[in-house]
Amino acid sequence: MSNKIQAIRGMNDLLPKDSALWLSLEKTIFDLFISYGFKNIRTPVVEKTDTFCRAIGEATDIVEKEMYSWKESNGESLSLRPEGTAGCVRAMIEHNLPREGIQKVFYQGAMFRHERPQKGRYRQFHQVGVEVFGADTAKIDAELMAMTHSLWQNLGLKNVTLEINTLGSAEARANYRSVLVDYFTEHKDQLDEDSTRRLSSNPLRILDSKNKDMQSLINAAPKLMDHLDDESAKHFDEFKAYLECLNIPYVVNTRLVRGLDYYNRTVFEWTTTDLGSQGTICAGGRYDGLVEKMGGKPTPAVGFALGLERLILLIEEQGLLINKTPLSIYIVALGENAQLKSMQIAEQLHHALPEAILYNDITLASFKAQFKKADKANADYALILGEEEIQNNQIAIKPLKGQGEQQTMDLEDAIQYFKN
Repeated sequence: MSNKIQAIRGMNDLLPKDSALWLSLEKTIFDLFISYGFKNIRTPVVEKTDTFCRAIGEATDIVEKEMYSWKESNGESLSLRPEGTAGCVRAMIEHNLPREGIQKVFYQGAMFRHERPQKGRYRQFHQVGVEVFGADTAKIDAELMAMTHSLWQNLGLKNVTLEINTLGSAEARANYRSVLVDYFTEHKDQLDEDSTRRLSSNPLRILDSKNKDMQSLINAAPKLMDHLDDESAKHFDEFKAYLECLNIPYVVNTRLVRGLDYYNRTVFEWTTTDLGSQGTICAGGRYDGLVEKMGGKPTPAVGFALGLERLILLIEEQGLLINKTPLSIYIVALGENAQLKSMQIAEQLHHALPEAILYNDITLASFKAQFKKADKANADYALILGEEEIQNNQIAIKPLKGQGEQQTMDLEDAIQYFKN
């Protein structure tokens, strides 16, 4: 047995060298959501297991196989969150937020699922999600599509497709479910083990099966679109009209059902073919019955979640540079007086150039060694403080990436130099 200390399989470290891309992506996403009037909500990583069972559905893979759960000493079962919506709904009900009007919130953080780790699919993964409570028109569904569409444009992503479907009302779905069960029961000999199990628990998920041998059977199955209630059909038509007026291309995918029980009406996925089998980067839909089901007052709701790991993979796959590199300055100081002065100057520069990255050398090494460190830090400029500069109350600025000669000036001029 190895006693080497290491992370749990499927739970990964984000190392300092990779963090700039993550921070830049998160900032891009948060700034965009805030510009659409969304406010941040943060819920605990642990909830009562029952919260997820009630929200996600007992017969889903997540609840049946993938949750990290344990019993407290008082017998209560708790779980690490496998997704973000259930906690948001619980918070809405507990703090009675929808009575204050429409709630537009976004969350971010780690989710946990006990599944087989593979590229783009981990046991601890990170999502940013959006939920809107209290709006029932197709206009808000379309706003979410406009917002995600803007995000892909801001990031420069290509080859991203919007797939949409409608699951109708709970009643229409229940009627359709029995039609579907009849159809698949007739062809039970063609179902694989997974689908046979789902036949009694969650038959709609059979439509989602990736088993190639079942594709023709699934393609010939009755379509929910043909069993829609009038209200849902109208809602879907309005949703499509908004997308057309926004010039957002979409594909209607009648097999898109989403893996969670709580969805109704609009469901959607943004997919890409650039990531192999893990092609969904953002997904969601309406869940108008969930707040009431979990004990709140009837409240229409819609939302989505996007997976940061997959988005990062796609950004890297497409070779995009989203982190605008800020100006970076390395302060090289030689001698005791220069070390003291460098602290004052660093503080002044932090105030004057809040976006810049400042490295104030802390090794007290030779000039040559400090310059080596400046190169290793990939700094744009070295700001040099030696005894001569201190005596003349000046600093020397040396470009490190071949853009001009070394110059000596006072601090005020140096600040203007960097600002330009």
